[in-house]
Amino acid sequence: MKKHIPNFITCLNLFTGCVAVYIAFQGNLEFAAYLVGIAAVFDFLDGMIARLLHAYSEIGKQLDSLADMVSFGVLPGVIMFQLMRKSAMANPNTSLYEAELFPFLAFIIIIFSALRLAKFNIDTRQTTLFIGLPTPANTLFVASLPLILASDQYNLSQYFMNQYILLGLTLFLSYLLVAEIPLFALKFKNLAWKDNATRFIFLLIAIPLLFLLKFAAVPVIIVLYVLLSFFAQPKQNI
Repeated sequence: MKKHIPNFITCLNLFTGCVAVYIAFQGNLEFAAYLVGIAAVFDFLDGMIARLLHAYSEIGKQLDSLADMVSFGVLPGVIMFQLMRKSAMANPNTSLYEAELFPFLAFIIIIFSALRLAKFNIDTRQTTLFIGLPTPANTLFVASLPLILASDQYNLSQYFMNQYILLGLTLFLSYLLVAEIPLFALKFKNLAWKDNATRFIFLLIAIPLLFLLKFAAVPVIIVLYVLLSFFAQPKQNI
């Protein structure tokens, strides 16, 4: 019985992702963004509970990847698609091409998310670290954008409502998903500083940023995560 518990939680992740995709297509991007957070919690819990219960299974591994493809692959693509459509429609000088066809470039995220997940499934190097940006981190970055726009933090709408800036973000994030960049995982085998220096530094910066910048902190934290990983010394065992 216990082996089915992690799979049930994975299914909750999948269900949440499906609902969020529908909500995003309806145009309620803020609600969809909050559902991303819930899906991320389920994604974290299924792995943690599988380890605690020693309930690993091949079907669980495959199910987790399929659920992630919806919640952290299709969903960020749909959110970015809607942001591009809104930015195009808000500009009176937008051409028919920009309004109707340009937003479909957002689905590049979906393609590269699929490549990222497929790569993760067969890459034996990714046991204690990640190679390329994990799909949940990428999705949190994208999902933070409508929340930043809704709260109008720091008058960032002039940037995040520009379809060309959004396209640039799409291409940049898609590259990071499959880039051969080692990124540390937030997994602590112990609490020794020498073994977890990068993780501690990351948390010591990220947590205050969340309180200070709120939603605007999320993209900053994701960039910080990549930079810390990139410049971390091998002796820190990222």
